[in-house]
Amino acid sequence: MIIRHAKYNEIDCIDEIYENARNFMHSHGNPNQWVNGYPSKIDIENDMKLDKLYVLDHEGSIEGVFFLSDGIDPTYNYIENGQWLNEEEYVVIHRIASAMKRRRIGDIIIQDCQKRFDNIRIDTHYDNKPMQNMLMRNGFHHVGTIYLEDGNPRSAYHWCRHCNIGEN
Repeated sequence: MIIRHAKYNEIDCIDEIYENARNFMHSHGNPNQWVNGYPSKIDIENDMKLDKLYVLDHEGSIEGVFFLSDGIDPTYNYIENGQWLNEEEYVVIHRIASAMKRRRIGDIIIQDCQKRFDNIRIDTHYDNKPMQNMLMRNGFHHVGTIYLEDGNPRSAYHWCRHCNIGEN
């Protein structure tokens, strides 16, 4: 399996993966995340234009998709009920989704990012227990609450290779 940039001819496949992820979340106790068709084909295209949309490719089959960006994420500037593990440069991962053909695709994506980056931040809806469990399983620490541009709260997680904070 390899991680590579998404291609424009894969938009329909990626859109289907996101649709399946929405359905999974909504039927597994998380009906309030990714509503109203988010992320849409327009979101997918915008992520591609930014060159920040990636897929997990297994022999030509897309197994997962995610957004990866370096630099400041404005929604992470304010954190409530906690604090980030450090204020060093970081990458942020958003919109991880699996094609649901194999188990633990999120783990593969996270672990690949952990090999390449020292400081990773991510957030998820408080109802998204599968994502929270996956993050904790991969050494992330819950560090507080951030707020999206629309004011909705999200549970913030941080992983840092060189932070001396012990095991989860």
